[in-house]
Amino acid sequence: MRVKRDLEKIKKEEFIRQSELAELNNVRPSTVKYYSELGLLPYKQKARGLSKFYHREDSSKRLKEILEFKKQGKSITEIISYYIR
Repeated sequence: MRVKRDLEKIKKEEFIRQSELAELNNVRPSTVKYYSELGLLPYKQKARGLSKFYHREDSSKRLKEILEFKKQGKSITEIISYYIR
């Protein structure tokens, strides 16, 4: 069973879980999962079926960029093309 870490502890960690990345950036975990499945948010996973871990700073920065592109009216196809060349 996982114990929920408080936001201050999350902010100090180098790698964080999907739900923690979502909480840190005020989005739903399903948003993080969706962008991860598209290959836009890289993660580390030690074994199949285990939690995905995201580099806190890099993933937060990327997530904010993606959300800004969406706010500017960019399609998901345009966003994918920007990151995955």
